[in-house]
Amino acid sequence: MAKVSMKRQITLPAELCSIANINAGDDVESFVDRQGVISIVKKQAGAARGLLKNITVNSSYSDQASLQSAIEK
Repeated sequence: MAKVSMKRQITLPAELCSIANINAGDDVESFVDRQGVISIVKKQAGAARGLLKNITVNSSYSDQASLQSAIEK
């Protein structure tokens, strides 16, 4: 069982890193769900490539107007 250090660091077991193909120096992302379960996911370069390719842009909406609408919500 892993323990949390004083700096809130956790060492991942070597077996789990091997299964998840996580190596020293890899970037990972962590998420917490509503039940308090923490998930650690290895970040993959280019994983989101093409994700927004079919999104249409409303060019009549300025960056300033977009920012203002986000602030007002």
